[in-house]
Amino acid sequence: MKAPKVLGSLALAAACAFSMAFLGAAYFARRVVVPSTTRREDLFIRQVFSAEDGSLRIELQSTPLTRAPGRYSLWFGDGKGHACIGAVIAEDTSAEAVTRLVERVDSGDLQAATAGIWSGYAYSKPEQLGLPFEDVGIPVDGGVAPAWKFAPTAASPVSSTWALHAHGMGGKRAGALRGVPVASRLGLTSLVVSFRNDGEAPPSNDSRYSLGQNEWKDVEAAIKFAVDQGAERLVLFGWSLGGSMALRAANLSAHSHRIIGLVLVAPVLDWAETLTSNGSASGLPKAIARAGLSLLGSNAARWVTGLKQSIDLSALDWVTRAGDVKTPTLILHGIDDKSTPVAVSERFAELRPDLVQLVRFDVPGHSLEWNADTEKWESSVTRFLKSLPAD
Repeated sequence: MKAPKVLGSLALAAACAFSMAFLGAAYFARRVVVPSTTRREDLFIRQVFSAEDGSLRIELQSTPLTRAPGRYSLWFGDGKGHACIGAVIAEDTSAEAVTRLVERVDSGDLQAATAGIWSGYAYSKPEQLGLPFEDVGIPVDGGVAPAWKFAPTAASPVSSTWALHAHGMGGKRAGALRGVPVASRLGLTSLVVSFRNDGEAPPSNDSRYSLGQNEWKDVEAAIKFAVDQGAERLVLFGWSLGGSMALRAANLSAHSHRIIGLVLVAPVLDWAETLTSNGSASGLPKAIARAGLSLLGSNAARWVTGLKQSIDLSALDWVTRAGDVKTPTLILHGIDDKSTPVAVSERFAELRPDLVQLVRFDVPGHSLEWNADTEKWESSVTRFLKSLPAD
């Protein structure tokens, strides 16, 4: 009589283990595709004070990110406040504190803030660039996506080449403003675009990310807008997810012959490896992460993910598909990026040395290459753009 009880207990344990694994995979899959509307303000602000020279300074919890050189961004007050944070002034290792210059407070009461979110935006509004721009609308599926159109600087010879700038997952188009000044100095008109499910453009019919599989269609709409406005050639700037979108647009666009270059900042070149790596960094077993990826690619599992269409991750694996790349590409990538490992960009560049250039940056965090070394970033982009076919 004992054997059936033991077998029953084992079966129950196995069923429970399977259920837990499935729930973990389902949770992971949904976290990947469901847009997040809020982020936790987890960076402690110790104090904000005025220095003797009248400048404003901020003392923060010391972390690899807050100690990094360069210019960054601090969001606070439930995302309504924003400040541009500049150079490190002092560091107190015993108190685990770092003091930095506050270059600009764009909105909110920074001196009343107790916590915030560190980011790479640097600019929260287009007028902060000091360049002529206008608000434009791009017709897309479901309505009109807002965009900013920047004219080249007056000192630059105007080019018939346009630069399109696409931000990353979970961000807004302001995050892509960092690429505009260098394009403008070279005479390029810039179009900084929004895309489905970013909170600015119309949502998709399922309100889910598709990891570039469908978002690229909004880049295609922007390309058509630019061509209709007189653009003869295009350079696509893509940040993180925007990089994956740019590659897909260069591959599938009806105007692909006009796309003469790609500038990809910490791009997602292989979603399977990137998401598995992110899951592992969060303590998720790789087997659970892989199961979650399988759910994303399964039509039968759309009831779990909420996707109207399953995601073909193999079509978004640009390392495996390196042979399909036909456009000169510059990749700018931090060597300590935990979100999109630089090793993937290195493999991609090794496979296509004829078309792909990789410039590494010594900076922690994701998509912070411009912030850590603006001069290196812009000089790398300048050399690349000048190497492309002239007007």
